[in-house]
Amino acid sequence: MTALAPARPAVRRTLLRLHRPALLVWTAFVLLAAGALFWVHHTAAPRDRDCARPGHWCTYTALTDTNNVMNLLGEALSYAPCAVAAWAGAALIGRELETGTARLAWTQAVTPVRWLTAKLTTAALPLLTGSALLALVYGRVWSADHDVLVTHWTWDRVFVPRGPLLPALVLCALVLGALAGLALRRTLPALAAACAATLALRLYLHELWRPLRGPLTGFWPLHLAATGLVLAVASTAGAAAYALLRRRAA
Repeated sequence: MTALAPARPAVRRTLLRLHRPALLVWTAFVLLAAGALFWVHHTAAPRDRDCARPGHWCTYTALTDTNNVMNLLGEALSYAPCAVAAWAGAALIGRELETGTARLAWTQAVTPVRWLTAKLTTAALPLLTGSALLALVYGRVWSADHDVLVTHWTWDRVFVPRGPLLPALVLCALVLGALAGLALRRTLPALAAACAATLALRLYLHELWRPLRGPLTGFWPLHLAATGLVLAVASTAGAAAYALLRRRAA
């Protein structure tokens, strides 16, 4: 046990160094999306309220129209988990198994379970932090400014990023990507399979909650139910990933 203890921080430092470009891209995405949401709340929405008053008029472009910006952000956030899954399946897991780097690490005081745990936790922390921040900001902005927004909460681009469903989908995408990488052990097939699985889950949720929109008048019961379903899928995929890893490493 004492010989294995120093390996944990070393593995995390190595992971951060290897995946620094992806971390920088994710950080830039979070900052840009949050900045656009703050612009909507503090600039675009007040302007639209002024323009709606008698005697006032405003001109818009595709990039300054409040609803266009919110719709674009909502779509980007609701499908961001697919990109996370593709990265996790290809770069985080699949590439290291394909090149043999993973097995090399397993022979140097890092067990397969610790290797996978370190990878998932190191990736999950920034992903969950960023997606939770974006969900919080998006929800606050939409709730405060929905009087000038055309999109209803039942639309996917509002329903997904407005609460904990977004970080739940991101976490699930990370785990599905890891499972695809472990199962296929090749970069491109794992990328395609992880992205396809996450997209299928995303579209399944759309079909699942669509018939429930009519009788429900509250947003949160449906949103929390969808979040629970996604977390259940993530837990199942995580258990399958560790079981597959133990079998492959045996």
